[in-house]
Amino acid sequence: MCKKQVAVVTGASRGIGRAIAIQLATQGCFVIVNYNGSKEAALNTKEEIVSRGGEAEVYQCDVADYSESERFFSEIIKTYGTIDVLVNNAGINRDGLIIKMSEEDFDRVIDTNMKGAFHCIRFALKAMLRQKSGRIINISSVSGVMGNAGQANYAASKAGIIGLTKSVAREVASRHITVNAVAPGFIQTDMTEKLSDAVKERVKAGIPLGQFGKPEDVAAMVGFLATKEADYITGQVICVDGGMAM
Repeated sequence: MCKKQVAVVTGASRGIGRAIAIQLATQGCFVIVNYNGSKEAALNTKEEIVSRGGEAEVYQCDVADYSESERFFSEIIKTYGTIDVLVNNAGINRDGLIIKMSEEDFDRVIDTNMKGAFHCIRFALKAMLRQKSGRIINISSVSGVMGNAGQANYAASKAGIIGLTKSVAREVASRHITVNAVAPGFIQTDMTEKLSDAVKERVKAGIPLGQFGKPEDVAAMVGFLATKEADYITGQVICVDGGMAM
């Protein structure tokens, strides 16, 4: 059993997920660092948390797999007794114009980004409903709010997360469980580092604040939504995007 609040962060091995895991650990949570294929990076996230005086453990799970997700959450609940915070961050992209997009690329993005969130919520709620408390925070995207050319699959998955967030928030509010979404804009991650300088400048021109955000900007919002101060906030989509979607 764990005496601290237990927070599960999916896709926590790098980028935004890593920053969220570190943020929640600094707030006193015992953090479950989930990864699918990047064990070394996940262990690095754990090491960073521990070096700052926090506590964490690393677990592998492909959230796109229903049965694997059920096993993962059952093991967490059995080992630690509860899940207090769930952050659905795991996500992939397979960008391309829809006229050239394969069914496989569309399905894989939907399965990981949207169905993965469904799987995690479905099984984490077993603990949260029993204890009549919990925080579910889903990572959407400005692409899911505005749409984005070349990202029909990704934008659809992130827009789906918004609908999922609002629906589940209505279902579980009476049990004192809040469900919110955070929609990052262009954040400095491995994904944006692959963009050419010309593309980066074009993107920045469309951001009112004129710059990319940092993973820590998103993590700070997630951290707030996980606190008692956010008790009266549910069913909301909060953009951390430098003003792109206003």
